[in-house]
Amino acid sequence: MFEFRVQRTVGPSRAGVLTLPHGEVETPAFMPVGTHAVVRGLSANDVRRTGAQIILSNTYHLHLRPGEEVIGQMGGLHRFTTWGGPMLTDSGGFQVFSLQGLRSITEHGVEFQSHIDGTTRMLTPELAMEIQWRLGADIAMAFDHVVPGQASPAAACEGMERTLRWLDRCKKAHSELTARDSGTAGQREDTNRLTEEEPADPLTRLPAAPQALWPIIQGGIHDELRMRSLEGTLERGPWTGIAIGGLSVGEPKPVMHRILEHLEPGLPGDIPRYLMGVGFPADLLEGIARGVDLFDCVAATRNGRHGTAWLPTGRVNVRGAALKGSVEPLDPSCDCETCTTYPRGYLRHLFVVEDMLGLRLVSIHNVRFLVRLGEQARAHILDGTFDGWSRKWLSRHYAGGE
Repeated sequence: MFEFRVQRTVGPSRAGVLTLPHGEVETPAFMPVGTHAVVRGLSANDVRRTGAQIILSNTYHLHLRPGEEVIGQMGGLHRFTTWGGPMLTDSGGFQVFSLQGLRSITEHGVEFQSHIDGTTRMLTPELAMEIQWRLGADIAMAFDHVVPGQASPAAACEGMERTLRWLDRCKKAHSELTARDSGTAGQREDTNRLTEEEPADPLTRLPAAPQALWPIIQGGIHDELRMRSLEGTLERGPWTGIAIGGLSVGEPKPVMHRILEHLEPGLPGDIPRYLMGVGFPADLLEGIARGVDLFDCVAATRNGRHGTAWLPTGRVNVRGAALKGSVEPLDPSCDCETCTTYPRGYLRHLFVVEDMLGLRLVSIHNVRFLVRLGEQARAHILDGTFDGWSRKWLSRHYAGGE
């Protein structure tokens, strides 16, 4: 159910296949973010057509609305969203971190004020595991203590050590949930089979081992703390995957690259590495070059909704007057619905008249752009040409103003 096979490496960069209960993911890969169980403005079919293999949803937001009980009663996230492929849920750690003045952190967990109705809530490692179990994603993330990008060594150390202590509690809670429900899940898997030979619809498939728990490495921008976090995490294993968190939260990009380079030799080679919350185009290639397999970020759809489209040569403002009357595709090299159907001049018109179709079409392009970039990187790793290709791609992209 949870396997990872590395097919080829070029230096630190890797091409592999991650097998999960709801399907396979060819890596490296970008995961679109469905914060509220929806990739903003896009249907599940829209996302499928971008080539995305796995999507992410957010524990914090789904706990507040509609609640994990509601989603569980409706059959879990896969049935709720009509997405039949693999899914990952984050733990809510980053969201409560971003609330700042609305939350307080103790050893027990995080008490926070709901941004929706102002009510006081508590999120603990145990509750984060329970919520994600009820949501039913293939991968659940451990509850972590995120610190700002420029945090002092003392603050980063506190967050890193608390993350390790919380990991012990997450692992215990997740093991108990797995043991509690494993028999029921196996029985339900049998009843979901249509015949002896024909498997059930993946939206209703409930595997006997339905969810993996992945830990998160913390430690701020401090190399020694990052290594201590990695060592402590591996001691608590084994794991089927590992995440690197607390980056792209205010630190300069070269610092993020340095930390990835520092961690890479110590990361297990036989499990996937997930760089959390990082997903601008250049970030993907810079991360892949340093051994990362999975990425996620809201920037693709957020930029799309504001009229910014990503191109190999940088980015373009779809609202700009330069696009008025243009019959050219948004990106001639792209194979998405937007670029193969609509001219630039029409896309600009949609934003000028404030029609929601424009937001959807540019979001589709941006998601496809990142998914396709992962596909291209994978192909070049498999044929041994990744280094030269990625350097040329990044040089052109940075020259365009990124």
